[in-house]
Amino acid sequence: MNPTVVVDPPRTPIDLVDHLARLGTATVHEAIGRRNYFGPSFRPIYPGARIAGTAVPVLVAPGDNLMIHVAIEQTGPGDVLVVVPSSPSPDGYFGELIATQCQTRGVRGLITDTGIRDTAELKDMGFPAWSTAVSAQGTVKATAGSVNLPVVIGGVYVEPGDVIIADDDGVMCVPRAEAETAIEASEARVAKEAKNMESFRNGEISLDVNGLRPLVERLGVTYVKYGS
Repeated sequence: MNPTVVVDPPRTPIDLVDHLARLGTATVHEAIGRRNYFGPSFRPIYPGARIAGTAVPVLVAPGDNLMIHVAIEQTGPGDVLVVVPSSPSPDGYFGELIATQCQTRGVRGLITDTGIRDTAELKDMGFPAWSTAVSAQGTVKATAGSVNLPVVIGGVYVEPGDVIIADDDGVMCVPRAEAETAIEASEARVAKEAKNMESFRNGEISLDVNGLRPLVERLGVTYVKYGS
């Protein structure tokens, strides 16, 4: 496909995005059938960041961040840049100067399967980023790619306007068409966990609350007294 920039793709409504941010990656991931988690390699550059936003996918060449500069023009409030190299590259594609532009435009964060740099500065300015590497090695600006076309990152298919959720537990994607049902399923899980928490605080244990004893028995687990 020729290098392409898609302008103004549909985005998930921001109220749904914000609701998913409050629920967090672990809850939503479990609630939608344990799908669309990017894996443990994507780590935040500083702890405590918690965001959700609409995906602006960016396909870049190895060691070349030209298309991130192109993508900035296509971003707006509530967006999250999702940067994917066409071949593996741990170079530092993103730093303080690009983050300042993004933050000014209302971009909520960055997810990238590359390296980033200026991590101390990004922390100081409160710009959250999740990456698979941190590297002082910079990039060039010479090769075309794409903006707002679907990408695969962490084994997950991401389309423009999908919801990206990221926190200390990692990163995941909720497809735009599934946002409402993901919220419903997640809220049901939150209510169930709250009920279980009350039981645990009253002294019950998960073996009983979750009905696991029959399973343990079926699996042939036996209890023997010490020394017998």
